[in-house]
Amino acid sequence: EKYLWTTQSKSHSSTMKLSLSLPLCVLCATAASAFGLNGGSKSMLSKTQHAFVPKAPANMVQAVDVQGNRMNTVSLAAEGNALEVRGGAAEVVEKKGGVDIGLIAYFALWYLGNYYYNITNKLALNAAGGKTGFPLTISSLQLGVGSLYGLFLWLAPDARSKPKITMEDFKKMLPVAFCFMGAHSASVFAMGMGAVSFAQIVKASEPAFAAVLSQYVYGKKVSKAKWLCLPIVIGGVILASVKELDFAVSALVSACIANMFAAVRGNENKKLMETPGLKDRIGSVGNQFAITSIIGFLMSIPVVIAKEGSRFGEFVEIAKTSPAVWKNLAASGLWFYGYNEVATMTLKKTGAVTQSVANTAKRVIVIVGVALVLGESLDPMKLIGCSIGIGGVLLYSIIDSLVKPKSE
Repeated sequence: EKYLWTTQSKSHSSTMKLSLSLPLCVLCATAASAFGLNGGSKSMLSKTQHAFVPKAPANMVQAVDVQGNRMNTVSLAAEGNALEVRGGAAEVVEKKGGVDIGLIAYFALWYLGNYYYNITNKLALNAAGGKTGFPLTISSLQLGVGSLYGLFLWLAPDARSKPKITMEDFKKMLPVAFCFMGAHSASVFAMGMGAVSFAQIVKASEPAFAAVLSQYVYGKKVSKAKWLCLPIVIGGVILASVKELDFAVSALVSACIANMFAAVRGNENKKLMETPGLKDRIGSVGNQFAITSIIGFLMSIPVVIAKEGSRFGEFVEIAKTSPAVWKNLAASGLWFYGYNEVATMTLKKTGAVTQSVANTAKRVIVIVGVALVLGESLDPMKLIGCSIGIGGVLLYSIIDSLVKPKSE
């Protein structure tokens, strides 16, 4: 009884501490997505440059040319512009050689958001009943929380400009939003049925699904080098599954379904962004994710009604009696929205190899960190399989650049 009380006390304390991260999530997501992380540096540098550029007194010495004629203000303005151009060149050199604080902040928020999303998501699932709970309801409400946050940014003054999409644009975004909803719902279901670390390992095999779809559905050829990397990824997942203490077939299948939805979404999103003028009408990456979240949330409602609608009253009662449900639900919804938006911004600021390494590092941090916090198994065979699988994903991402023939 003493051990049980201690365990429950620690669990309750952990839940309450994580629920207090909600205000931090709001601040981080707002700073990253609405108002920017490194804005204003250019204006500060410009002010500094102007502060040290000497100005000629108005009534003392007048500028003259080589013939003694007074120079007009246009010539002086041109000279000032030349100084500003030289200052701009200095700014470029400084940015190239200096540390990009904004990019570091993006990476930190991305990793932190993904880490806390997985923890708060699992705590919400466990508090709502675990394997016999309400994974689809929770996944839908998480999208709802993110949608409300996106709407808030549109309504808040000076936060984010509203998109100006047409009805035709809206129709073209439906497949992407549906796949986004499907991938999220299946992922949450997988984490509810089994260990978060196991679900993340299976989700790391997404390139295998992407390769098959690209080659045989979308007609985009995948190199032989990439095909040869896939057995490494699949083998790693199999090894990790052998010693998984919390193994469930439903978790494996739903994680694979999530991979399929994610792979289709990636291909459909590429087609969508080829629409002429769509980027200008959407306005920003944040707007695109907000629209996708809102449509995905609306699409998830019929799924929830069909699968868990008859038990919704039971879910409401659990949420009333257990604050851990709604607190972790709200927190996980904000973390999910925030880290996805920041991740998109981060990847747009980096190259292909950096993206691959960053994604690999993120999965390792999440798998190990979440397993330690939630007390999930870290069997040596599971860790070996995890290392092989994630290493194969990294190799798959960069193999074409490694074997690419050098141009003469």
